[in-house]
Amino acid sequence: MAMKEHTYNDAEVEARLKKELPHWYLEDGWIRRKYKTNSWKGTLMVVNTVGHLSEAAWHHPDITASYAWVEVRLMNHAAKGITDKDFELAKKIEDVVHWQPALEAGALEGTPADDMRFSYMKYDKPKD
Repeated sequence: MAMKEHTYNDAEVEARLKKELPHWYLEDGWIRRKYKTNSWKGTLMVVNTVGHLSEAAWHHPDITASYAWVEVRLMNHAAKGITDKDFELAKKIEDVVHWQPALEAGALEGTPADDMRFSYMKYDKPKD
């Protein structure tokens, strides 16, 4: 028999989001994040990325998509609240969707930032 997962109260969720996932927010019992894209192509790439990560994790968000944005909403239905599963999947989604190889010291150059023909994501501005 599986143990009951810890469900975080709103204050705990808010504190954890502020510390670990500053672009996510709590609303109506879900942790949420809106990703801005440059086009339908970018939107589909985000939706497919979230879908792959969610299926691999066996924890499925609600997703709303439009031409230039995707909203991801996470809540543990079985636990009827926010659990570690939601935070862990949100972190993985955040890491993958906002990965920018050009900012790392590696062989991958990343999407050309100065050429709109290849731009598909609107990345968050770095925090000062």
